[in-house]
Amino acid sequence: MTTTPQSPLGLFAIDHLLSEEERAIRDVVREYVDERIKPNVADWFEEGKIPARELAKELGTLGVLGMHLEGYGCQGTSAVAYGLACLELEAGDSGIRSLVSVQGSLAMYAIHAFGSEEQKQEWLPRMAAGDAIGYFGLTEADFGSNPSGMRTSAKRDGDDWVLDGSKMWITNGNVADVAVVWARTDEGIRGFVVPTDTPGFRANEIHKKMSLRASVTSELVFEGVRLPADAVLPGVASLRGPLSCLNEARYGIAFGSLGAARDCLETAIAYSIDREQFDKPIAGFQLTQKKLADMALELGKGMLLALHLGRLKDEHLIRPEQVSLGKLNNARESLAIARECRSILGGNGITLEYPIIRHMNNLESVFTYEGTNEMHTLVVGEALTGIAAYR
Repeated sequence: MTTTPQSPLGLFAIDHLLSEEERAIRDVVREYVDERIKPNVADWFEEGKIPARELAKELGTLGVLGMHLEGYGCQGTSAVAYGLACLELEAGDSGIRSLVSVQGSLAMYAIHAFGSEEQKQEWLPRMAAGDAIGYFGLTEADFGSNPSGMRTSAKRDGDDWVLDGSKMWITNGNVADVAVVWARTDEGIRGFVVPTDTPGFRANEIHKKMSLRASVTSELVFEGVRLPADAVLPGVASLRGPLSCLNEARYGIAFGSLGAARDCLETAIAYSIDREQFDKPIAGFQLTQKKLADMALELGKGMLLALHLGRLKDEHLIRPEQVSLGKLNNARESLAIARECRSILGGNGITLEYPIIRHMNNLESVFTYEGTNEMHTLVVGEALTGIAAYR
């Protein structure tokens, strides 16, 4: 006996939980990804390069850059709508979602939340339109999980600031027009808005990556970069600034990672129905169906968690440890789904003819960045016990 197959998230009737506007936004982004990203991304991944500026303009026209921010050319959508857009973008590729996340949830959010009115007016409309690309400089080669140890510094020199140091693993670094760079100062951790044509700045693109190949990743070096007094973000002088930005990006990952997992699972289901062994589709074997059922359960549970967090965020009730719950669970389970789907495709699972190995490699990075699996585990552990166990 056979019945009509259901989609994994259709099994959970997820659309019933979404408003008409949320479904419409999701569908527009999905259509763009299906028409523009999926037909090209395997080649971009293999070549290790993407048409970043061209894509930024397209994504600006689509309205997804800083879409959850208010004013300055931004769409002012709900947090749930933004999450759904991240999911659809990452169903195309994690690198594309990263471009949007870094632009909107890190660089634009920092300026929006902590910048002066002049900084907002100068940069946010151009960034929302994709006319200017931004990056977020926090991580250093020796300080990832412990950003308080950063060595990049900014010192006052008359009315100016002089910035020295380096940052590592920076998305958009070699294609950006503006940077939000965090540095140690005598006043605490401060953020600086740095046009990338400022003398003393250089970006070195990182090559030979096996993950996020359809994304620009860079090392940044600042040597005596002189900045005017109004380059500093006036709204914050502590690690609260960059950490609040990271929470924005982590929230997007809670949705985004599920997009990669969904694409893997849909691919594996279709493949298992078409692929025959021992005179029947491998989808008809109990072991294959157990794999598919288990993965659908984890994908659906992750989606329900992400939607719940989105509703909390829209009501301004979400807490940082809840964002960690979403990032921890959904990045972990999405990676596990990708690995299991790869096994269903056998040898075909390692080729770029199918998206699974690309998603799997990308999710290895998603599992680590914006807070490692271990760090989010400890955030949850602290929330449960009241005891910080980071050291």
